Order: sequence, then structure tokens, then C-alpha cells
Amino acid sequence: MLTNKWIKRVAVILAFLIVVTTGAFVGSTPTPAHAAHTLEKGADVGWLSQLEDKGVVWQDTNGTQKDVLQILKDNGVTSIRLRVFVNPPSDFMWEGGMLGYGDKKGVIWMAQRAKNLGLDVMIDFHYSDHWADGLKQDKPDAWVNYSFSQLKSAVYYHTRDVMQGLADVGVYPKWVQVGNEIRKGMLWPDGQTPNYGNLAQLINEGYYGVKDVSPNSKIIVHIDKGADNGKSREFFDGLMAHSPLFDIIGLSYYPYWDGVDYTQNIDALGYNLNDMVSRYGKDVMVTEVGGEETKPTNTYNMLKAVQDKLHAVPNGRGLGIFYWEPESSHSVTGYNLGAATGVSTDVVRFTSAITAFNSGTSGGSTYVKINNRNTGLYLDGMGRTTNGDNAGQWSNSSSYNQQWIIESTGSYVKIKNRYSGLYLDGMGRTSNGSAAGQWSSGSSYNQQWAQETVGSYVKFRNRATGLYLDGLNHSTNGADAGQWSSGSSWNQQWQIVSP
Repeated sequence: MLTNKWIKRVAVILAFLIVVTTGAFVGSTPTPAHAAHTLEKGADVGWLSQLEDKGVVWQDTNGTQKDVLQILKDNGVTSIRLRVFVNPPSDFMWEGGMLGYGDKKGVIWMAQRAKNLGLDVMIDFHYSDHWADGLKQDKPDAWVNYSFSQLKSAVYYHTRDVMQGLADVGVYPKWVQVGNEIRKGMLWPDGQTPNYGNLAQLINEGYYGVKDVSPNSKIIVHIDKGADNGKSREFFDGLMAHSPLFDIIGLSYYPYWDGVDYTQNIDALGYNLNDMVSRYGKDVMVTEVGGEETKPTNTYNMLKAVQDKLHAVPNGRGLGIFYWEPESSHSVTGYNLGAATGVSTDVVRFTSAITAFNSGTSGGSTYVKINNRNTGLYLDGMGRTTNGDNAGQWSNSSSYNQQWIIESTGSYVKIKNRYSGLYLDGMGRTSNGSAAGQWSSGSSYNQQWAQETVGSYVKFRNRATGLYLDGLNHSTNGADAGQWSSGSSWNQQWQIVSP
């Protein structure tokens, strides 16, 4: 006689085969190639509760203290990602660093909090008592001596138990990762690659554990090195030969850990996303991404570029992007790839990088406002549309004159006004106190600015003149925005904020 467990498994397999044979993967209704579609924009916030218990508080990009999830939602985040450990240490610390409250209780609590704010949830099973990633995939202590048969059962029951706990409070995750960065396998040595047969069986147990509780949750197989097509093909070619059950390919993309600027491998990521879809017939997501805290404009531009690559995946099969621990600042976690920076003890402010997820876009770009630290005025195009007109400053308003797009051009940026379409320009002026101007788009170094971080503020140095964008101590609406040689004055410090 078949048990209920096996009856469910047969039903799941039949449903999966129907999907495969019809070519209609769940969640992948065909749309015109390269059609615009809404991306899921997510944040892994596994550290959040632990940091809050340590007394850390957060400010939005304007310096207003708010709940972190609300700040993320205000900046376009639609989903959160939570990691799950089997039996983590009671203090949730490992090798001197925080794990986050990744036990069943902590995950359920945070998932409820996200749901109450209208955010979707992704669950990331590590199948370890601590971090599992591309460098380590340690078994939980309690599973170390299990036979492979027992190990498979443990994966199933652990997965189902957590999923049932979530279901009991009304949370049914939209996505579930069975394993974290498992390019080299999981639950070593039993599920270590190149033993793809064992790995597929473990993945399938996790799949069943999810689907038996939450049939509509989409299952993700997640690997690191998302810009490396050779490594991705090697893994999925090996895995797919053993009939794994899953819905989505998830990739990590960290140019910092690859040792390059994102401009050097963003096209490789785009190629790999497209290849994964065409070669294996699966939707794709970038389930982990991050950039340097001290380079918010570079991180912002990288996040926009990743979104562009996902939008470019044919038939809407590039589903979304998740920032790993954007609320992190090196000052409170020791991790330097967050989208926030410490402003004082236990006070963290989000940088402009997080605005890259903002839904207020045009032509794939996000508008920002640029506020002077000393004058309190905002950089303003003044409604001027003639080449050579000066840029100005004005008190806070909703005018398009105060909204700018920061465009990456190598290691420099160009700053375009939303109203006029003109670019902030040094005008070849090299005297302290000279005005910054505006000019239609060109390749001149006068339109290129280097961004230098000063705490939670930035300085903009003109490539041609060598001078810095300066408020000139002007506090009157309509005063010029100027240029001055480098100094420590707050007149040269600007904050990039959401409109």
C-alpha cells in the first residue's frame, strides 16, 4: 500500500512531467521577446533581527529613522529572502561572525513581519548548522553519521517541518531555495560534485518537502559565479542528467569577489542568463548580488545594469534580483558589500545604492535628488534648456528640475537633468568659485565626474577642471552651483536621496 507521502510524490512527479512535456514551465507564460516586465526586487535580511537586538537603528537616504523593511519597500523592494539553518549555535554566532536568527522560530517571525508589510518571501535552506556556500557545505552535526538514505529523509523532513511552520502562520513562500550556492554540491561528501546523482536525489527530497506543504512555491537551484558560463554549464549539464526537480536557476553575482569592476563582467552575466534559459528551459534569477559600501554610485550603476540584463532575457524569463544584506554596514557587521553606511555608533544610513531598486524609472534609469550638506539646497536645473546655462540650487520641491539621472561612464559618471535633458558640465572653468553649467550630451571630460565617498556623503570632482561641485555657501534659492578646489568644507559634500 502506498503511504500518503508516496501518493503525494507520485502526484508531484506527474504534474512536473506534464509541465515538462508541454513545454509550459510554471510561471513562464510566453511574452514577446524582450518585452518589458516587472522584475522582483528583493533583499536578503537574515542579519536584521540580530542587529536590531544589538540596538542598531536605520535611517533612509534622507536621514529619517524608519523600520528597515519599510525603507526597503519605499525604495522598490518587493520581497525578502531568509536563510534557514538546521541547528545553529544558540548565540547565532559562528567563527566570530553573526549568522542571523536563522532557526525555524526566527525565520517564521521575520516572514510574518514581511508578510504584514505586503512583501513576498523567499526561503533559503542551507542544510547546515552554519553558512553553506561555494567554499563549504558542512553537514549538520546531528546528521554527520547518517547513511545516505537517512540523509535524504532528513532533508525531506527538515524542509517540510520549516515549511509547515510557515504555513501555520499563513506564510506560503513564493520561492524556496533547496541549498545555497551548491555548484560544488551540498551535504559534503555525500552530495558533493561530481556525484550529481546523489545531489539530484537530495534536491528532490527538498523539492518534495516544499511541495507537500506549499505546492505553488517555486523551487530554485542556486549556484555561485553567475558570470562564469563555463562553470554554470559544467554544473547544470551534470545535474540535469539525473532528473532533478526544480523550477528556477538562481545565480550569485559579486564582481567584488570576482576581483573586477562590474563593467568588466556584466556582459558575461547577461550571456549566462540567456544561455541558462535557452540550454535548460528554466527561468533565471540573480538571487544574490552586492557592491562596495564605500562606492555607492558604482553599486547603484551595477544594480541597474543587472536589472537591464534581466529585462533583456527573452520572453520575460529573467525574473528578479536580490541584494544580499543591503542593511549591512561594515561598522556593525564587518561586511563591506552592504548598501548602508555607519553615521554614528549603532546608527546606519542607507546609501544611494538602494535607490537603484526604486520603481520610479524612465528608460531603465532611476531619478535621484542631490542635496548639499552645508546649504541644505538641492542641485537644480533651473528650467534652463540652453547649452552653457548655469546649474543652480533651490530648496526642496517635487520639480523635475531637481531630479537627476546618474549615468556610469567607466570610472566616472555623467549627471543628467530630468527636465532639461542637459548634463552637469564643468564648462572648462578652472577658477575657484566658477559656476557649474549644463550642456547637451557629449564625450567631453567636462561632463564626467568622479564620485568620492565621505562617510554618508559624496564629493563630485570634474574630470576636465579638477574642481569639485560646490554649494559656495549660497543659501538663496536660485544661486549658482559652483566649483572649487578640493577641501573639507561641507559645501563640497552632497547626499544622493530619493525624489
